[in-house]
Amino acid sequence: MKYQDNIETVANLQPDYLGFIFHKPSSRHFDGVIPKLPKSIKKAGVFVDKPVEFTVNKIEKYKLNAIQLHGHESPEMCRLLKSTNVEVIKVFSIKDEFDFSVLTPYEAVCDYFLFDTKGKLPGGNGYTFDWSVLNNYPSTKPFFLSGGIGLKEIDNVLSFLRRQESKYCYAIDVNSKFEIEPGLKDIELLKEFKKYIT
Repeated sequence: MKYQDNIETVANLQPDYLGFIFHKPSSRHFDGVIPKLPKSIKKAGVFVDKPVEFTVNKIEKYKLNAIQLHGHESPEMCRLLKSTNVEVIKVFSIKDEFDFSVLTPYEAVCDYFLFDTKGKLPGGNGYTFDWSVLNNYPSTKPFFLSGGIGLKEIDNVLSFLRRQESKYCYAIDVNSKFEIEPGLKDIELLKEFKKYIT
């Protein structure tokens, strides 16, 4: 999310989370004011390899409830950030295959994992990865499914949610396929998606 009026309109759809990107190279970089949101909506800050101090500053300034870590953040950094009483969502990018052993050091220091599509940029690439890779998911940690999910993927999403590999799927993360421009969400597309998914 990027624009105040758009944030308020999307909030009316009652999503579980709204994301705010604190990464200047991103066209969705957020540097505004977050309007008052219903308590049921969690504000998630998205960070890429930022120092702990920077991240904690944003947590405090914007009263964030969750943080998504899209870089090479260490388990120790996740542990430190978790001590600020926010949900820690560690992101892992997948292309055609994935070594799930890399999750092990993060098990105790994250609340959720997020699986996104490996691309040139961290997040917002608009492509899905092969979700069958998650057949081999060895953890019981709940995860977010992300990466290029839009209305055209509805059937695939619903099919995925009926299969065993979705057992620990906690949330569907959507972004670029629902935008008019970076950071500006298309409300009608979101309404349509919500109709199928909820």
